[in-house]
Amino acid sequence: MSKKWLIPFCLILLTLSGCLYPEERKLQNRIPYQDQITAVQQAVDSFQKDTGVLPIETKDGNTDIFQKYVIDFNKLVPKYMQEPPGNSFEKGGTFLYVLTDVESNPTVKLADLVMTDKVQDVQVALKVYISKHKYPPFKKIVAPGRYTLDYKKLGFKKDPAVKSPFTGKQLPLMINDDMKLFIDYRKDLKVAITSNPKDIKKHEDIRYLLADHSFFVPIYSVPYTIENNKPIFLIK
Repeated sequence: MSKKWLIPFCLILLTLSGCLYPEERKLQNRIPYQDQITAVQQAVDSFQKDTGVLPIETKDGNTDIFQKYVIDFNKLVPKYMQEPPGNSFEKGGTFLYVLTDVESNPTVKLADLVMTDKVQDVQVALKVYISKHKYPPFKKIVAPGRYTLDYKKLGFKKDPAVKSPFTGKQLPLMINDDMKLFIDYRKDLKVAITSNPKDIKKHEDIRYLLADHSFFVPIYSVPYTIENNKPIFLIK
């Protein structure tokens, strides 16, 4: 290769590598790795042992239980771990690291922020609609305080849904009496009930079946219980 082509050729290689590497990073940031979860768990355990408290952000008391105890990596880095995991929100990833069972056995789990994007898109459209029409475009009453929406009136060509991190199924969105959207996890819970029948505690919220047997937590969810071996909304 002549010298006059060497510099342009090198620049092309650098440009291509610069384009490919971010895509590779994006893919890595969307994968839940067991070793990263384990590393964060060890850091959380060590922090709690040293300080007597958990490394979490302060959240409002009304925050959903599965999004309430978000891990504060500023408290863990650099003493307890070198840096946050590459797939964490703090590093540009799509996962929020949270804790469950904080009272007896603080356990590191992931909240899938890709689901959050879809919910927020619909929430914005709903807010605009309510500002003009006062009430949401209700379609069907599924249970007391649980409603489906007429999404065509919100400007959607088809009913929006989110991909479940538990089963890969497409989960529908609903709305409650507070005009807040939530993800309906009954499809996932039906699978969980069949897969883990011995873990079911009757008359209690069964969302723990999803969190206990997965890397993830069911964000934007509402309580469920079981009736006739099927998941139903737990209305309190």
